[in-house]
Amino acid sequence: MTTFAALGDSITLGLGDPLPGGTWRGWAALLAESLPEPELHNLAVPGARSADVERDQLPRALELRPDVASVVLGINDTLRARFDPVRIEEAAAHTVGSLRAAGAVVLTMRLPDPGLLLGLPGSLARPLARRMALVNAVMDGVAARFGTLHFDAAAEPQTYDRRSWSVDRLHPSERGHRLIAGRFYDQLAAIGHPVGPRPGAEPSQPSPTRAAEFAWMATKGTAWLLRRSTDLVPYLVAMAVREWWAGPGPAPAPAASPERPEARGAEARGAEARGRPW
Repeated sequence: MTTFAALGDSITLGLGDPLPGGTWRGWAALLAESLPEPELHNLAVPGARSADVERDQLPRALELRPDVASVVLGINDTLRARFDPVRIEEAAAHTVGSLRAAGAVVLTMRLPDPGLLLGLPGSLARPLARRMALVNAVMDGVAARFGTLHFDAAAEPQTYDRRSWSVDRLHPSERGHRLIAGRFYDQLAAIGHPVGPRPGAEPSQPSPTRAAEFAWMATKGTAWLLRRSTDLVPYLVAMAVREWWAGPGPAPAPAASPERPEARGAEARGAEARGRPW
């Protein structure tokens, strides 16, 4: 039996990959199907931030004594007014370190820039990009420190294929979830972890029609956008104004080599401090 504990937010829960009956599947379930005698415990919660994962999901995961665990977090931290990269790093390090100490193979991920996926104008996208650069720097350092299997979704060309994303552009579609599952499968196989057949890359369900996407936006999507608008958009505007007043500072530094994640973190922190985007 392979016990798999999946920690994180709505990406790990499977939003964007619906099944008949109104449930979600997602990349964790797809990957679990490729593990020997899988027992998946998906502990992810929509909207979870790094502190939520550490406080609520980690204790439950440790009780399971998993063989494989995933920790994918950070996107919700970037989308909230209170953004504390030091606290994110503490929570991520404690979560990943505890799972590694318990003997689990841990999967982590670098996330793409949400502003780019959402198509935000540059003045709003830049502060969000700086936050995402900081979160990715944190996860790079945690991955190097604890020896995780680290998938760089931000550098994966298929990430930016429109077909890889659901209508809200923040959650992967079935194709996107299959991409994540396949990349983690490849890394598990590369270290000799027991695996079965690789998850298929092509969707098993037909893609939503434009009419279905419109219906989603007119019902659930509208409520989602209104919630985000009252929280995220005003703060992004304030961040953009402060950045314009202080000067944008340099753009986030290009990715450092995997051997020096601490350099990436230092450069991103310097850019963030100069821009004062939070």
